[in-house]
Amino acid sequence: MSDLHDDESLAVLERRVDEWLSAMKAENSAILAIDRAEPDPAFRSRWYVRMQGETKDFTTIWITLGQRTLRYETYVMPAPEENLTEFFDNLLRRNERLVGAHFSIGAEDAVFLRGDIPLRALNERELDRIVGSVYAYVEQCFRPLLAIGFASRFRSD
Repeated sequence: MSDLHDDESLAVLERRVDEWLSAMKAENSAILAIDRAEPDPAFRSRWYVRMQGETKDFTTIWITLGQRTLRYETYVMPAPEENLTEFFDNLLRRNERLVGAHFSIGAEDAVFLRGDIPLRALNERELDRIVGSVYAYVEQCFRPLLAIGFASRFRSD
């Protein structure tokens, strides 16, 4: 069975995540904002890391502290309008190359990038890897996926 953290150990991790994210923001100009979500019974703590993108204007990574894992996710794009087979084939092939994250379908069939790690593996270096990797994966896939899933919008006649 995985480790179930008590309130005291979760409070320690919560403070550490606050500190680590603050330090990241101070060192990385691509991070525009770091905010905390309002308290919610569905999760212990939740942060939003908003980053300036190059291919996608903004990427917001939601980081959620649970009793056993730290979950992270970002919205990539709405559901594709066309070329569905090619689009989803591309997503699945990209999943094969990703480390620590995977593409998934969420609300309204939108595309998300998600992952989680056990809390026992959480440290500053791992949090930095998570934020950097999610950002990089979105930057790498955004335009190619748009070109497939919304091809007619970008076609020049």
